Amino acid sequence: MPSAEDERLMRANQANWDARTPVHVASRFYGLDEDLRPERWFAAFEWEDLGELSGRDVLHLQCHLGTETLALARRGARAVGLDFSAASVTAARDLAAKSGLDVAYVQANVYDAVTVLEGRRFDVVYTGKGALCYLPDLDRWADVVAELLRPGGRLYLVEFHPLLNALGPKPGPGEGPELLLRHDYLEGSGPVHRDGTYTYTDGPALEGATDSHEWTHGLGEVLNALTDAGLDVRRLRESDELPWPRWPHMVRTDSGWWRLPEPRIPLLYSLLAVR
Repeated sequence: MPSAEDERLMRANQANWDARTPVHVASRFYGLDEDLRPERWFAAFEWEDLGELSGRDVLHLQCHLGTETLALARRGARAVGLDFSAASVTAARDLAAKSGLDVAYVQANVYDAVTVLEGRRFDVVYTGKGALCYLPDLDRWADVVAELLRPGGRLYLVEFHPLLNALGPKPGPGEGPELLLRHDYLEGSGPVHRDGTYTYTDGPALEGATDSHEWTHGLGEVLNALTDAGLDVRRLRESDELPWPRWPHMVRTDSGWWRLPEPRIPLLYSLLAVR
């Protein structure tokens, strides 16, 4: 169970994401005022791993603006999105309405998902791309995922690789552009406090809550949490591409995503597990 301190930090994160939401909605990064293409946030291998979604009950945990949730709905899923930010859920509902898609959104902490969804079970739970770092307790998270899945249901996690998170995105004073290990790869050192005055998208400084806290989770911790919860891990992929250029010297690939010049390192990973 998260400690009282972890709970406090998660509430601070919730306030920070409420403050981020209007900046993200107006950003060029998400491009919500343009021709919305939610599929651009998915790698081709994700659709291969997810398989047929038409008529499936799919839950997207920590969905933020719900862009990926819309892509799942476009594939025929009965999609539900869940996020702890009230501002994000409101924006996601507006976006779904404008898109003409029938998607249900629920505001809740991911740890409360089983209770809030009143015991509903799903064929697929989808999550990732910047989600796990906001969870202090992966064992509890994995137990929640297991309870949300029907027997034979699948978790599909697509997350930024812990190596990427360990590399500093910006050089320090007097340093060159080389990527250096600035943060832990492995868990155990406690949360990292970040100044969230500016978010990862373009746009102005946030108004209001700017404190943000992240927890490190190595691949071993993720795998062990899921297997301890009774899930059977079927596939693990590592990818050297990201859906946006995190560093200036990244190059665009034929897929439309971005990778670093040589040497190749993993920047994203996906994991398929079955209950």
